[in-house]
Amino acid sequence: MKTAILRFTAFVIVFTYAIYGCSPRAKYERRLKHELASGLRYDSLFLGLYLGMPEKDFYMYCWKLNQQGIIRQGSNNTTVEYKMKNELKYPANMNFYPSFVDDRIAEMPVKFAYTGWAPWNQKLSSDSLQIDILKWFEKKYGNRFMKIDHPMKGSAYIKMNGNRRITIFRENDMNVWAVFSDMSVVKEIYDTSQIEDFPEDTTKVLK
Repeated sequence: MKTAILRFTAFVIVFTYAIYGCSPRAKYERRLKHELASGLRYDSLFLGLYLGMPEKDFYMYCWKLNQQGIIRQGSNNTTVEYKMKNELKYPANMNFYPSFVDDRIAEMPVKFAYTGWAPWNQKLSSDSLQIDILKWFEKKYGNRFMKIDHPMKGSAYIKMNGNRRITIFRENDMNVWAVFSDMSVVKEIYDTSQIEDFPEDTTKVLK
């Protein structure tokens, strides 16, 4: 599990560094140090899940949600799927599965897609979905997301509060990722000097 979280964290941090401008690493590190130094914790995720949740509790809680018909197994039984009926402008699917460190949730990558998406349906493209998710997240987690532009990957939105970082970015025309990271844990296990050792498209490990 630690290998998976390192690889995915590397992808997100490489993305973050690449889009921060003239001195990306320094600016990012200053913001991260400031938030971690505050001593505040923001562990809330969604559906009652939270950063730091014990792995055993996660499985038991998901089993209860499944019994209630709130969630179900995702594609290939490798994710948890939640059908979003009212949260966004259009119905969407939300697939997630956490990465654990020391048997606790340290990172939660979430993949979103409108259920009615088709290549010819522009109103259900990931461009619209990303903005839809951003508006929902601003209501749920607070505003002041930072917009950053990458010449190849397009716009991304990042918010840092205490230990929790939220990153929203497009994967392709259909999918949008939102990654919740406990930086008090991820920061400790991640060696930034090893960024070059990881492949760029590490989202594949979570599909």
